[in-house]
Amino acid sequence: MTTKKIWETYSQDIKRFIKDKVKQNDIADDLLQDTFIKVHTKIHTLKDDSKLKAWLFSVARYTVLDYFKTSKLKVNTNEIEAEVETEIYKHSEKDCLRGILVNLPKKYRNPIFLSDIMGLKQREVAERLKLPLSTVKSQIQRGRTKIAEGFMDCCGYKLNEEGHLVGELKEKEDCKICH
Repeated sequence: MTTKKIWETYSQDIKRFIKDKVKQNDIADDLLQDTFIKVHTKIHTLKDDSKLKAWLFSVARYTVLDYFKTSKLKVNTNEIEAEVETEIYKHSEKDCLRGILVNLPKKYRNPIFLSDIMGLKQREVAERLKLPLSTVKSQIQRGRTKIAEGFMDCCGYKLNEEGHLVGELKEKEDCKICH
C-alpha cells in the first residue's frame, strides 16, 4: 500500500489519536506530519500488511512520546510508554531520510511532504498552502537540494557526474543525523 493510500485511509484516525494526547490542533498537525514521514520511510519494515493499522498507531505513539520527551512540558509519559511496543529496526538510508526531513525548515518540509509523500501535484500544494505556484516549485526544488545535502553531511555521500548521490551507508553510530 502506498503512503498516499495509507494517508487517505488512516490520517483522520491517527490525528484524533494524537490530538487526544497533545490537546492542541496545531501541534497535532505537526505530529501527524512527522508520523507520516516516519511511516513513509519505515513502511518497508512492516512484514504483515494485516497489522498495518496497529503499526501506524505504534508509530504515532512513538512520535507523541518523542514530542513530550523533547518539549519542556511536564507530562506523565508512562501511560504512553506502556502502549509502545519495542521494535528493532535495521539502520537504512530511510532512517537518514527521516532525520533529514524532520530537520528541514518547515517552509521546505511542508511542500516536500505534500508533494513527494502525499503525492499531490505542485498546483494542489500551492492551493493548500495558499502560496504562489512559483514559490512552491522553488521550495520543493530547494527542499530536495537540502535533502541531498543532508545525505552528504550525514553519511558522506557524494554527487557523481550525473548528479546522483553515491556512497555507502555508514553504521548508525557513525551517522551524524541518525545517531
